[in-house]
Amino acid sequence: MRSAIGRPKPQREVLRSLGLRRIRHVVEREDTQAVRGMVRKIPHLVQVLED
Repeated sequence: MRSAIGRPKPQREVLRSLGLRRIRHVVEREDTQAVRGMVRKIPHLVQVLED
């Protein structure tokens, strides 16, 4: 949802490890504890949609 510009390096690395490259980029990830932990570190930058 939001840009990684001006964010600390650890937050940018989490975005990249989730596969998010640009604003409004959508990726699907398996619901695991590791993915949930990464999302918890950057809730202000992403939006989680569950099917």
